[in-house]
Amino acid sequence: MPHPLPRPLEIHRSGPLTGTAVVPGDKSISHRSLMLSALAVGESRIEGLLEGEDVLATAAAMRAMGADIRCGDDGAWLVNGVGVGGLLQPEAAFDMGNSGTSTRLLMGLVSSHAITTTFTGDASLSKRPMGRVIEPLSRMGAEFTASPGGRLPLMVRGLNPAVPIEYTLPVASAQVKSAILLAGLNTPGITRVIEPVATRDHSERMLRGFGAELSVEETNQGRIISLVGEAELKPQSIVVPGDPSSAAFLVVAASIVPGSDVLVMNVGLNPTRAGLFEALRMMGADIVEENPRIVGGEPVADLRVRHASLRAIEVPMHLAPSMIDEYPVLFVAAAFAEGRTIARGAHELRVKESDRITAMADALGACGVLVEEYEDGAAIQGNGGGPIAGGATIASQLDHRIAMSMAVAGLAAKSALTIDDVSPIATSYPMFLETLDALKGTEVVAGS
Repeated sequence: MPHPLPRPLEIHRSGPLTGTAVVPGDKSISHRSLMLSALAVGESRIEGLLEGEDVLATAAAMRAMGADIRCGDDGAWLVNGVGVGGLLQPEAAFDMGNSGTSTRLLMGLVSSHAITTTFTGDASLSKRPMGRVIEPLSRMGAEFTASPGGRLPLMVRGLNPAVPIEYTLPVASAQVKSAILLAGLNTPGITRVIEPVATRDHSERMLRGFGAELSVEETNQGRIISLVGEAELKPQSIVVPGDPSSAAFLVVAASIVPGSDVLVMNVGLNPTRAGLFEALRMMGADIVEENPRIVGGEPVADLRVRHASLRAIEVPMHLAPSMIDEYPVLFVAAAFAEGRTIARGAHELRVKESDRITAMADALGACGVLVEEYEDGAAIQGNGGGPIAGGATIASQLDHRIAMSMAVAGLAAKSALTIDDVSPIATSYPMFLETLDALKGTEVVAGS
Protein backbone atom coordinates (compact mmCIF):
# COMPACT_ATOMS: atom_id res chain seq x y z
CA MET A 1 0.00 0.00 0.00
CA PRO A 2 1.45 3.43 -0.94
CA HIS A 3 2.13 5.77 1.94
CA PRO A 4 -0.54 8.51 2.08
CA LEU A 5 0.32 12.11 1.45
CA PRO A 6 1.80 13.82 4.52
CA ARG A 7 -0.84 15.19 6.85
CA PRO A 8 0.52 18.00 9.02
CA LEU A 9 -0.98 18.77 12.43
CA GLU A 10 -0.80 21.91 14.50
CA ILE A 11 -1.61 21.48 18.17
CA HIS A 12 -2.08 24.17 20.79
CA ARG A 13 -1.91 24.29 24.54
CA SER A 14 -5.00 22.68 26.03
CA GLY A 15 -7.36 23.33 28.88
CA PRO A 16 -8.13 20.44 31.25
CA LEU A 17 -8.82 17.06 29.67
CA THR A 18 -11.97 15.53 31.14
CA GLY A 19 -14.32 12.72 30.30
CA THR A 20 -14.22 9.06 29.32
CA ALA A 21 -12.19 7.49 26.52
CA VAL A 22 -12.14 4.03 24.97
CA VAL A 23 -8.84 3.02 23.36
CA PRO A 24 -8.55 0.63 20.41
CA GLY A 25 -8.09 -3.09 20.88
CA ASP A 26 -4.63 -4.31 21.81
CA LYS A 27 -2.50 -4.48 18.66
CA SER A 28 -0.36 -7.42 19.82
CA ILE A 29 -3.41 -9.49 20.76
CA SER A 30 -5.26 -8.48 17.57
CA HIS A 31 -2.44 -9.75 15.33
CA ARG A 32 -2.22 -13.05 17.19
CA SER A 33 -6.01 -13.49 17.30
CA LEU A 34 -6.21 -13.35 13.51
CA MET A 35 -3.22 -15.63 12.94
CA LEU A 36 -4.25 -18.35 15.36
CA SER A 37 -7.91 -18.19 14.35
CA ALA A 38 -6.77 -18.69 10.75
CA LEU A 39 -4.89 -21.84 11.85
CA ALA A 40 -7.82 -23.31 13.79
CA VAL A 41 -10.39 -25.59 12.18
CA GLY A 42 -13.82 -23.97 12.45
CA GLU A 43 -15.11 -20.45 13.07
CA SER A 44 -13.59 -18.10 15.64
CA ARG A 45 -15.20 -14.83 16.74
CA ILE A 46 -13.10 -11.79 17.67
CA GLU A 47 -14.64 -8.79 19.44
CA GLY A 48 -12.78 -5.52 19.89
CA LEU A 49 -10.23 -6.17 17.13
CA LEU A 50 -8.02 -3.18 16.40
CA GLU A 51 -8.99 -2.07 12.90
CA GLY A 52 -5.79 -0.13 12.25
CA GLU A 53 -3.67 -0.49 9.13
CA ASP A 54 -1.17 -2.89 10.74
CA VAL A 55 -3.82 -5.40 11.82
CA LEU A 56 -5.70 -5.13 8.52
CA ALA A 57 -2.41 -6.05 6.78
CA THR A 58 -2.31 -9.23 8.89
CA ALA A 59 -5.93 -10.01 7.96
CA ALA A 60 -5.14 -9.54 4.27
CA ALA A 61 -2.13 -11.88 4.49
CA MET A 62 -4.10 -14.64 6.24
CA ARG A 63 -6.90 -14.25 3.68
CA ALA A 64 -4.35 -14.63 0.88
CA MET A 65 -3.31 -17.98 2.41
CA GLY A 66 -6.81 -19.40 2.49
CA ALA A 67 -8.55 -18.19 5.66
CA ASP A 68 -12.06 -16.72 5.42
CA ILE A 69 -11.95 -13.46 7.41
CA ARG A 70 -14.82 -10.99 7.50
CA CYS A 71 -16.34 -8.36 9.76
CA GLY A 72 -19.88 -9.19 10.88
CA ASP A 73 -22.82 -6.79 11.06
CA ASP A 74 -22.31 -6.42 14.82
CA GLY A 75 -18.68 -5.30 14.43
CA ALA A 76 -17.20 -8.63 15.54
CA TRP A 77 -14.77 -10.38 13.19
CA LEU A 78 -15.41 -13.96 12.09
CA VAL A 79 -12.55 -16.20 10.98
CA ASN A 80 -12.88 -19.63 9.42
CA GLY A 81 -9.44 -21.22 9.57
CA VAL A 82 -7.58 -23.67 7.38
CA GLY A 83 -5.91 -25.69 10.16
CA VAL A 84 -2.24 -25.91 11.10
CA GLY A 85 -0.38 -27.03 7.99
CA GLY A 86 -3.21 -25.90 5.72
CA LEU A 87 -1.87 -22.54 4.53
CA LEU A 88 -2.11 -22.08 0.77
CA GLN A 89 0.44 -20.56 -1.60
CA PRO A 90 -0.40 -16.84 -1.88
CA GLU A 91 -0.70 -15.43 -5.39
CA ALA A 92 1.05 -12.12 -4.68
CA ALA A 93 3.53 -10.51 -2.31
CA PHE A 94 2.34 -9.39 1.13
CA ASP A 95 2.38 -5.60 1.47
CA MET A 96 2.85 -5.20 5.23
CA GLY A 97 2.75 -1.40 5.22
CA ASN A 98 4.37 -0.24 8.45
CA SER A 99 3.84 -3.36 10.57
CA GLY A 100 7.03 -4.91 11.93
CA THR A 101 5.09 -7.15 14.32
CA SER A 102 2.97 -8.87 11.70
CA THR A 103 5.92 -9.15 9.31
CA ARG A 104 8.12 -10.97 11.83
CA LEU A 105 5.31 -13.16 13.16
CA LEU A 106 4.14 -14.12 9.68
CA MET A 107 7.72 -14.96 8.68
CA GLY A 108 7.64 -17.52 11.48
CA LEU A 109 4.21 -18.80 10.56
CA VAL A 110 5.06 -19.51 6.92
CA SER A 111 8.53 -20.91 7.65
CA SER A 112 7.20 -24.37 8.50
CA HIS A 113 4.77 -24.56 5.56
CA ALA A 114 5.77 -25.68 2.07
CA ILE A 115 4.99 -22.33 0.49
CA THR A 116 6.99 -19.36 -0.77
CA THR A 117 6.04 -15.88 0.36
CA THR A 118 7.38 -12.41 -0.35
CA PHE A 119 7.13 -9.52 2.11
CA THR A 120 7.24 -5.84 1.17
CA GLY A 121 6.59 -2.72 3.25
CA ASP A 122 6.70 1.05 3.35
CA ALA A 123 9.89 3.10 3.57
CA SER A 124 10.00 2.87 7.37
CA LEU A 125 9.44 -0.89 7.58
CA SER A 126 11.95 -1.48 4.79
CA LYS A 127 14.68 0.00 7.00
CA ARG A 128 14.01 -2.36 9.91
CA PRO A 129 16.32 -5.37 10.42
CA MET A 130 14.82 -8.82 10.06
CA GLY A 131 18.04 -10.75 10.70
CA ARG A 132 17.12 -11.56 14.30
CA VAL A 133 14.14 -13.54 12.98
CA ILE A 134 15.87 -14.93 9.90
CA GLU A 135 18.63 -16.53 11.99
CA PRO A 136 16.52 -18.91 14.15
CA LEU A 137 14.02 -19.63 11.37
CA SER A 138 16.90 -20.59 9.08
CA ARG A 139 17.96 -23.13 11.69
CA MET A 140 14.48 -24.63 11.39
CA GLY A 141 15.03 -25.09 7.66
CA ALA A 142 13.42 -22.06 6.04
CA GLU A 143 15.35 -20.29 3.28
CA PHE A 144 15.46 -16.50 2.98
CA THR A 145 16.37 -14.14 0.19
CA ALA A 146 16.53 -10.67 1.74
CA SER A 147 17.56 -7.20 0.69
CA PRO A 148 20.97 -5.96 1.92
CA GLY A 149 21.16 -5.88 5.72
CA GLY A 150 18.49 -8.55 6.11
CA ARG A 151 15.77 -6.07 5.21
CA LEU A 152 12.59 -5.98 3.13
CA PRO A 153 11.69 -6.83 0.46
CA LEU A 154 12.45 -10.45 1.31
CA MET A 155 11.33 -13.90 0.24
CA VAL A 156 10.73 -16.89 2.53
CA ARG A 157 10.76 -20.48 1.28
CA GLY A 158 9.20 -22.58 4.00
CA LEU A 159 10.20 -26.17 4.80
CA ASN A 160 7.80 -28.93 5.72
CA PRO A 161 8.56 -30.79 7.85
CA ALA A 162 10.67 -28.15 9.55
CA VAL A 163 13.30 -28.92 12.21
CA PRO A 164 12.50 -28.23 15.88
CA ILE A 165 15.12 -26.13 17.67
CA GLU A 166 16.08 -24.95 21.12
CA TYR A 167 16.92 -21.26 20.88
CA THR A 168 18.12 -18.76 23.48
CA LEU A 169 17.05 -15.22 22.62
CA PRO A 170 20.14 -12.98 22.28
CA VAL A 171 17.94 -9.90 22.85
CA ALA A 172 14.65 -9.53 24.70
CA SER A 173 12.14 -9.70 21.85
CA ALA A 174 8.58 -10.98 21.99
CA GLN A 175 8.49 -10.82 18.20
CA VAL A 176 11.40 -13.23 17.77
CA LYS A 177 10.01 -15.54 20.46
CA SER A 178 6.58 -15.53 18.84
CA ALA A 179 7.96 -16.12 15.33
CA ILE A 180 9.77 -19.26 16.52
CA LEU A 181 6.72 -20.55 18.40
CA LEU A 182 4.45 -19.94 15.40
CA ALA A 183 6.91 -21.85 13.20
CA GLY A 184 6.90 -24.59 15.82
CA LEU A 185 3.14 -25.11 15.50
CA ASN A 186 3.61 -27.04 12.24
CA THR A 187 6.97 -28.59 13.18
CA PRO A 188 7.15 -32.19 14.49
CA GLY A 189 8.69 -32.54 17.94
CA ILE A 190 9.24 -29.92 20.61
CA THR A 191 10.34 -26.36 19.85
CA ARG A 192 11.92 -24.53 22.78
CA VAL A 193 12.63 -20.84 23.30
CA ILE A 194 14.71 -19.67 26.26
CA GLU A 195 14.32 -16.01 27.16
CA PRO A 196 16.78 -14.73 29.78
CA VAL A 197 14.60 -11.61 30.21
CA ALA A 198 10.83 -12.08 30.20
CA THR A 199 8.92 -10.33 27.40
CA ARG A 200 5.22 -9.89 26.73
CA ASP A 201 3.52 -13.28 26.92
CA HIS A 202 0.43 -12.84 24.74
CA SER A 203 1.57 -15.62 22.39
CA GLU A 204 1.94 -18.13 25.21
CA ARG A 205 -1.45 -17.26 26.72
CA MET A 206 -3.24 -17.38 23.39
CA LEU A 207 -1.56 -20.54 22.11
CA ARG A 208 -2.73 -22.33 25.24
CA GLY A 209 -6.19 -20.86 24.83
CA PHE A 210 -6.42 -22.29 21.30
CA GLY A 211 -5.43 -25.73 22.58
CA ALA A 212 -1.71 -25.93 21.82
CA GLU A 213 0.40 -28.00 24.21
CA LEU A 214 2.72 -25.36 25.67
CA SER A 215 4.59 -25.20 28.97
CA VAL A 216 6.60 -22.45 30.65
CA GLU A 217 9.34 -23.24 33.16
CA GLU A 218 11.09 -20.61 35.27
CA THR A 219 14.78 -21.50 35.62
CA ASN A 220 18.12 -19.89 36.38
CA GLN A 221 18.57 -19.53 32.62
CA GLY A 222 15.30 -17.64 32.36
CA ARG A 223 11.91 -18.71 31.07
CA ILE A 224 11.95 -21.92 29.01
CA ILE A 225 8.93 -22.11 26.72
CA SER A 226 8.28 -25.51 25.16
CA LEU A 227 5.73 -26.09 22.40
CA VAL A 228 4.66 -29.51 21.06
CA GLY A 229 4.39 -29.26 17.29
CA GLU A 230 1.83 -30.46 14.75
CA ALA A 231 -0.78 -28.85 16.95
CA GLU A 232 -4.52 -28.96 16.41
CA LEU A 233 -5.99 -25.57 17.24
CA LYS A 234 -9.63 -25.19 18.22
CA PRO A 235 -11.70 -22.12 17.30
CA GLN A 236 -12.24 -19.57 20.05
CA SER A 237 -14.39 -16.60 21.03
CA ILE A 238 -12.00 -13.76 21.84
CA VAL A 239 -12.57 -10.35 23.42
CA VAL A 240 -9.57 -8.11 22.76
CA PRO A 241 -8.80 -5.75 25.66
CA GLY A 242 -7.89 -2.12 25.09
CA ASP A 243 -4.27 -1.56 24.07
CA PRO A 244 -2.11 -0.30 26.98
CA SER A 245 0.30 1.21 24.46
CA SER A 246 -2.53 3.36 23.09
CA ALA A 247 -3.83 4.15 26.58
CA ALA A 248 -0.34 5.39 27.50
CA PHE A 249 -0.77 8.57 25.46
CA LEU A 250 -4.02 9.51 27.19
CA VAL A 251 -2.62 8.64 30.62
CA VAL A 252 0.41 10.89 30.12
CA ALA A 253 -1.74 13.65 28.60
CA ALA A 254 -4.04 13.68 31.63
CA SER A 255 -1.02 13.60 33.95
CA ILE A 256 0.67 16.68 32.47
CA VAL A 257 -2.29 18.95 31.61
CA PRO A 258 -3.39 20.85 34.76
CA GLY A 259 -6.93 20.18 35.96
CA SER A 260 -7.36 16.98 33.94
CA ASP A 261 -9.49 14.05 35.11
CA VAL A 262 -9.88 11.25 32.54
CA LEU A 263 -11.26 7.71 32.72
CA VAL A 264 -9.69 5.35 30.16
CA MET A 265 -11.88 2.28 29.79
CA ASN A 266 -11.03 -1.41 29.34
CA VAL A 267 -7.22 -1.21 29.41
CA GLY A 268 -5.26 -4.46 29.23
CA LEU A 269 -2.88 -4.67 32.19
CA ASN A 270 -0.88 -7.78 31.39
CA PRO A 271 2.18 -7.46 33.68
CA THR A 272 4.49 -7.90 30.69
CA ARG A 273 2.97 -4.75 29.16
CA ALA A 274 2.20 -2.44 32.10
CA GLY A 275 5.69 -1.11 32.93
CA LEU A 276 4.86 2.46 31.93
CA PHE A 277 2.08 2.74 34.47
CA GLU A 278 4.42 1.49 37.18
CA ALA A 279 7.09 4.01 36.15
CA LEU A 280 4.56 6.87 36.07
CA ARG A 281 3.33 5.97 39.56
CA MET A 282 6.94 6.07 40.76
CA MET A 283 7.03 9.61 39.33
CA GLY A 284 3.95 10.55 41.34
CA ALA A 285 1.24 10.08 38.70
CA ASP A 286 -2.33 9.73 40.00
CA ILE A 287 -3.49 6.53 38.27
CA VAL A 288 -6.23 4.46 39.92
CA GLU A 289 -7.39 1.07 38.63
CA GLU A 290 -11.18 0.77 38.74
CA ASN A 291 -13.30 -2.32 38.11
CA PRO A 292 -10.36 -4.77 37.76
CA ARG A 293 -11.33 -7.97 35.98
CA ILE A 294 -10.07 -10.86 33.85
CA VAL A 295 -11.13 -10.95 30.19
CA GLY A 296 -10.01 -13.85 28.02
CA GLY A 297 -7.20 -14.69 30.44
CA GLU A 298 -5.88 -11.11 30.42
CA PRO A 299 -6.10 -8.69 33.38
CA VAL A 300 -8.14 -5.59 32.50
CA ALA A 301 -9.21 -2.44 34.38
CA ASP A 302 -10.48 1.10 33.80
CA LEU A 303 -7.82 3.71 34.56
CA ARG A 304 -8.82 6.96 36.33
CA VAL A 305 -6.06 9.51 35.74
CA ARG A 306 -5.85 12.97 37.27
CA HIS A 307 -3.23 15.67 36.76
CA ALA A 308 -0.33 15.35 39.20
CA SER A 309 3.03 16.93 39.90
CA LEU A 310 5.62 14.53 38.53
CA ARG A 311 9.12 14.06 39.88
CA ALA A 312 12.16 12.65 38.11
CA ILE A 313 13.24 9.05 38.64
CA GLU A 314 15.81 6.63 37.35
CA VAL A 315 13.61 4.12 35.56
CA PRO A 316 14.40 0.60 36.80
CA MET A 317 16.10 -1.39 34.04
CA HIS A 318 13.89 -4.41 34.64
CA LEU A 319 10.86 -2.44 33.45
CA ALA A 320 12.29 -1.90 29.97
CA PRO A 321 10.84 -5.01 28.25
CA SER A 322 7.37 -4.28 29.65
CA MET A 323 7.29 -0.69 28.35
CA ILE A 324 9.55 -0.71 25.30
CA ASP A 325 6.91 0.88 23.04
CA GLU A 326 6.05 3.49 25.65
CA TYR A 327 9.49 5.07 26.07
CA PRO A 328 8.70 7.96 23.68
CA VAL A 329 5.69 9.09 25.70
CA LEU A 330 7.60 8.45 28.95
CA PHE A 331 10.18 10.95 27.67
CA VAL A 332 7.31 13.43 27.30
CA ALA A 333 6.19 12.84 30.90
CA ALA A 334 9.80 13.30 32.03
CA ALA A 335 9.94 16.68 30.28
CA PHE A 336 7.24 17.92 32.67
CA ALA A 337 8.72 16.41 35.85
CA GLU A 338 10.79 18.02 38.56
CA GLY A 339 14.43 16.99 38.05
CA ARG A 340 16.37 14.82 35.64
CA THR A 341 14.84 11.50 34.61
CA ILE A 342 17.13 8.73 33.36
CA ALA A 343 15.60 5.96 31.27
CA ARG A 344 17.93 3.27 29.92
CA GLY A 345 17.92 -0.42 28.98
CA ALA A 346 16.06 0.21 25.74
CA HIS A 347 18.45 -0.65 22.89
CA GLU A 348 15.40 -1.82 20.91
CA LEU A 349 14.33 1.80 20.44
CA ARG A 350 17.09 2.23 17.87
CA VAL A 351 15.47 -0.27 15.46
CA LYS A 352 11.78 0.53 15.73
CA GLU A 353 9.75 2.35 13.05
CA SER A 354 12.36 5.07 13.54
CA ASP A 355 15.37 5.47 15.81
CA ARG A 356 13.06 6.53 18.62
CA ILE A 357 15.81 7.72 20.94
CA THR A 358 17.21 10.21 18.44
CA ALA A 359 13.77 11.09 17.09
CA MET A 360 12.47 12.02 20.55
CA ALA A 361 15.69 13.77 21.57
CA ASP A 362 15.46 15.93 18.44
CA ALA A 363 11.73 16.58 18.87
CA LEU A 364 11.87 17.51 22.55
CA GLY A 365 15.10 19.43 22.02
CA ALA A 366 13.38 21.54 19.36
CA CYS A 367 10.73 22.37 21.99
CA GLY A 368 13.30 23.61 24.48
CA VAL A 369 13.79 20.43 26.53
CA LEU A 370 17.34 19.39 27.47
CA VAL A 371 17.85 15.74 26.45
CA GLU A 372 21.05 13.71 26.67
CA GLU A 373 21.12 10.63 24.47
CA TYR A 374 22.57 7.29 25.53
CA GLU A 375 22.96 4.28 23.28
CA ASP A 376 20.14 2.58 25.19
CA GLY A 377 17.99 5.50 26.32
CA ALA A 378 18.13 9.12 27.42
CA ALA A 379 18.26 11.56 30.30
CA ILE A 380 15.58 14.25 30.22
CA GLN A 381 15.77 17.44 32.28
CA GLY A 382 12.24 18.23 33.38
CA ASN A 383 10.85 21.73 33.72
CA GLY A 384 9.04 21.21 37.01
CA GLY A 385 5.53 20.98 35.65
CA GLY A 386 5.25 24.22 33.71
CA PRO A 387 4.68 24.31 29.95
CA ILE A 388 7.52 23.49 27.61
CA ALA A 389 8.43 26.09 24.97
CA GLY A 390 7.02 24.36 21.88
CA GLY A 391 6.93 26.50 18.77
CA ALA A 392 8.74 23.94 16.62
CA THR A 393 8.01 21.76 13.61
CA ILE A 394 8.50 18.09 14.52
CA ALA A 395 9.50 15.30 12.15
CA SER A 396 7.39 12.23 12.92
CA GLN A 397 9.68 10.08 10.74
CA LEU A 398 6.77 7.86 9.61
CA ASP A 399 6.49 6.67 13.24
CA HIS A 400 3.05 6.62 14.85
CA ARG A 401 4.43 6.72 18.40
CA ILE A 402 6.61 9.75 17.74
CA ALA A 403 3.63 11.57 16.22
CA MET A 404 1.30 10.75 19.12
CA SER A 405 3.93 11.46 21.79
CA MET A 406 4.59 14.93 20.43
CA ALA A 407 0.87 15.60 20.02
CA VAL A 408 0.62 14.95 23.77
CA ALA A 409 3.59 17.24 24.44
CA GLY A 410 1.89 19.97 22.44
CA LEU A 411 -1.07 19.98 24.83
CA ALA A 412 1.19 21.58 27.45
CA ALA A 413 3.43 23.78 25.31
CA LYS A 414 3.58 27.59 25.45
CA SER A 415 3.55 27.93 21.68
CA ALA A 416 1.78 25.76 19.12
CA LEU A 417 3.89 23.00 17.68
CA THR A 418 3.48 21.43 14.26
CA ILE A 419 3.94 17.73 13.48
CA ASP A 420 4.91 17.29 9.84
CA ASP A 421 2.91 14.10 9.25
CA VAL A 422 0.35 12.43 11.51
CA SER A 423 -0.92 9.94 8.92
CA PRO A 424 1.17 7.08 10.46
CA ILE A 425 -1.07 7.29 13.56
CA ALA A 426 -3.64 5.26 11.59
CA THR A 427 -1.43 2.18 11.89
CA SER A 428 -2.34 1.71 15.55
CA TYR A 429 -4.87 4.33 16.78
CA PRO A 430 -7.00 5.65 13.92
CA MET A 431 -9.25 7.79 16.19
CA PHE A 432 -6.49 9.26 18.36
CA LEU A 433 -6.93 12.89 17.32
CA GLU A 434 -10.71 12.66 17.59
CA THR A 435 -10.34 11.14 21.06
CA LEU A 436 -8.13 14.03 22.18
CA ASP A 437 -10.65 16.48 20.77
CA ALA A 438 -13.48 14.81 22.67
CA LEU A 439 -11.65 15.11 25.99
CA LYS A 440 -12.41 18.85 25.92
CA GLY A 441 -10.16 21.84 25.67
CA THR A 442 -7.99 20.27 22.98
CA GLU A 443 -7.46 22.47 19.97
CA VAL A 444 -6.43 20.28 17.07
CA VAL A 445 -5.97 21.70 13.58
CA ALA A 446 -4.98 19.13 10.95
CA GLY A 447 -3.97 19.96 7.43
CA SER A 448 -5.48 18.24 4.45
